[in-house]
Amino acid sequence: MTRLIATLKTRLDQRAQYKRTLRELRRMSLDTALDLDIYRGDLRRIASEAVYGQARA
Repeated sequence: MTRLIATLKTRLDQRAQYKRTLRELRRMSLDTALDLDIYRGDLRRIASEAVYGQARA
């Protein structure tokens, strides 16, 4: 049971970190994003890779 709770806590923490990362990427100015070769359509993939280590479907 404690393993289940630990797994749930880890997943919730990761989800919160994903949402924070995505929010920060969305707040980035378009000029800055383009200077970094970041396109708006890639933001979810970038946030996912940053948090989970791989793109999620």
